[in-house]
Amino acid sequence: MNDTNVSSTILDRLAGELSELTPEARKAATYVLENPRDVGVSTVREIAQAAQVKPNTVVRMARQVGFDGYEDFRAPFRDAIRKGAADFPDRARWLQDIRKSGDLGGLYADMVQDALRNIEETFATISAHDLKQAAEAIWSARHVYTLGVGVNNANARNFTYLASTGMTQFHAIPHPGSTAFDDLAWADENDVLIAMTCRPYRSEVVAAAEVAREQGAAIIGISDSPASPLLQAADHGFVVAADTPQFFPSSVSTIALLETLLSFVIAVADDKIVDRVSRFHARRHQLGIYHEGKK
Repeated sequence: MNDTNVSSTILDRLAGELSELTPEARKAATYVLENPRDVGVSTVREIAQAAQVKPNTVVRMARQVGFDGYEDFRAPFRDAIRKGAADFPDRARWLQDIRKSGDLGGLYADMVQDALRNIEETFATISAHDLKQAAEAIWSARHVYTLGVGVNNANARNFTYLASTGMTQFHAIPHPGSTAFDDLAWADENDVLIAMTCRPYRSEVVAAAEVAREQGAAIIGISDSPASPLLQAADHGFVVAADTPQFFPSSVSTIALLETLLSFVIAVADDKIVDRVSRFHARRHQLGIYHEGKK
């Protein structure tokens, strides 16, 4: 979700109707889902132009989700703050301009502000109930596959590493020398795939999620828009805010969500999980993995 001032109920409803819309109305809806701040400060013609559709298509989209028209639809968005998103190259050039000017104070402030806001916006749209359902699916699964490529590869592997201190069914994919498709070859209704990708969406992640779903596996999707093709295929979908002045999507909220999800898995697990984590760390101490210092 891009703005906590916008009713998540309306955006959730729009995301749920996405597959039922005509291709043109879907374009309008996708634009709204990805740029909710724009709705409150833009006319129907401006939204239509930005979404590359006709104005009456935007009106039909609004009516599809239960509103009388665009003005009625726009009302909950009026207080949203309009913020345009720059492409990666533009952001990179902007960072270089700041560095040349010697003015890194503004960049520092922007980074901190966006990091805090991303976490707030992410958790404002996620309920404890939704996290509990996803955690229960994970705990009851035979195998849990975590998939992320690019920046999200490290996020997926860190989640798997942490989970593996007390559980054995976690596998970060793709394995070295393999592909996600091969690693999911034997996945079925007993398994869970946790997949993550942000704009621009990685096609191999979306495709792997679709294959796993066809094989019966439950999908937990993490992405930065309700319109993400990954979330459209997910049984449990979570939207993370990833705004940042730098040219890569921010991973702050993704990491925070994964850590929270893992804490829920431990909370819904049976009592043996505590003993397993304790034994895991006791073994590390015995092997001298931790630096004990002088006694």
